[in-house]
Amino acid sequence: MDVLLQALLNGILIGGILICLTVGFQLTFGVLHVIDFAVGGWVMLGGYAAYWASRLLGIDPFISVFFVFALFTLIGCALGPLIYHVRTSRYARPDLMALAFTFGIFIMMRGGALWLWSFDSRSVGSVLSGASFSLGPVTVPLLRLSAFGMALLLGLGLFVLLYRTRFGLAVRAVAQNRDHAGLMGVDVKRVSAYVYGIYTGITASAGVLLATIYSVNPEVGVRYTLFAFFVAVLAGLGSVGGVLVAGLVLGLVESLVGTYVGTRYSLLVVFATLYLVLLISPKGILQRGI
Repeated sequence: MDVLLQALLNGILIGGILICLTVGFQLTFGVLHVIDFAVGGWVMLGGYAAYWASRLLGIDPFISVFFVFALFTLIGCALGPLIYHVRTSRYARPDLMALAFTFGIFIMMRGGALWLWSFDSRSVGSVLSGASFSLGPVTVPLLRLSAFGMALLLGLGLFVLLYRTRFGLAVRAVAQNRDHAGLMGVDVKRVSAYVYGIYTGITASAGVLLATIYSVNPEVGVRYTLFAFFVAVLAGLGSVGGVLVAGLVLGLVESLVGTYVGTRYSLLVVFATLYLVLLISPKGILQRGI
């Protein structure tokens, strides 16, 4: 029973970070209608940014996460108009062109990381590494708990932005109907660019948190891209609320499988779970997807 409780706790803590990883992905799909294959690349680069900030400047990752968020938000805002241009172009299938474009970005990210840092895995140290406390029969790692809290803070910040500001109202209007939002005076192109910037900032920040718990190398982008797709599809594409449930499901499934079966079977069980859920509920776990 103690092992089960520990696995459940670890799953919930990791699931919170996976929610942070995917919520921006869902928001970008809702506004730009782009399935961004580069999501894992942003996670990877965020992890490397935290590593070099710690290695060269001695900045703890829980402090550097704010700088990483700001830096990658600026990068995303600069890249956003290009994504918008490809998505709204006159190509026969602009949705597929946008998908191919983001896949190309991911390939360049991965190739660049391999060229600069090779296959070596790099650990991001923190003052909280190794610290823990007991809560009944389970051990609570301070590192994972703090990462969960930081992910929760980022998620709450996004919620406030979307539902308590005029910009958030514009974002929700564009997500519902781009043409109608434009007729009401919303600058759709600018809003879309800002949304992509917010997405890259949050995703890179999630990469910082994941790098402190695990490690970072050029291959982790593939894994986290798969995880983002899992959570997004299980939640229902475009459903931000469903991410809360789907992220926790993924965290729990991965933790339980790693504890009782073995980490090598994690992806097999994860996607078998996705397949079974979609057989029952094709629009996602909360029936709110498109």
